[in-house]
Amino acid sequence: MSQLEKCDRRSLRSQRALRQALASELAESGDLSRINVASLTERAGLTRRTFYSHYRDIPDFINQIEDGLLAEIRERIELITAAQLPDLYHNIDELEPAPGSVELLRYLAANRDLIGALLGPGGDQAFIKRIIDTAREAVVPRAQTGILGLALGTFFDYYVTYVVSAEVGMIQRWFERGLTESPEAMARIMTVLAFVRPGDLYGQPIDINVPEYGMKLLNLQLEDAADTAATVESNN
Repeated sequence: MSQLEKCDRRSLRSQRALRQALASELAESGDLSRINVASLTERAGLTRRTFYSHYRDIPDFINQIEDGLLAEIRERIELITAAQLPDLYHNIDELEPAPGSVELLRYLAANRDLIGALLGPGGDQAFIKRIIDTAREAVVPRAQTGILGLALGTFFDYYVTYVVSAEVGMIQRWFERGLTESPEAMARIMTVLAFVRPGDLYGQPIDINVPEYGMKLLNLQLEDAADTAATVESNN
């Protein structure tokens, strides 16, 4: 083994140790703001010099950790978005979860200490926003493929935001419950909840013509814009 390979392996071991130390520190203190280099390196069994050879400071360390997590999460979200609607319908008919969803939840569960701590009340609230943004970026291009034109625009923007935020919220709740459900069971729950309509749980389902509803929204927006323009013109 070359000297360079030894250095690379040593570097990876150090970074893994710091990552595990962060998860342990967060689990113990429950507060990201209390993390400091001294306590982190002591728990990891490393020197401060080793820490600073990889990171500028704690914010840079956290940011790089989150970047790595988000890259892994995005890869798995893209597996979900790669599925065609017939694939999804087939899985639902077979009482199976959405394609790719189990792989994503298994990854989250495998990294439960760190991800759970970052998602928790003492973690990084900005990390939650970054997860939502990452999911939106991955979902939007695929979601627009073949979509009815009437559903685009403002309606589509809020729709994607609603869906992604709801999914992230369920994952947060899953962690709060201590990952009681297995990734497989949770994937089924999340799949079926995505299709629950108002009233379904009460035996009174409500059917909505979504494209027509979207067009009504668009017309209201155009009317509002026209009224605003008319008001501005009259004031001038």
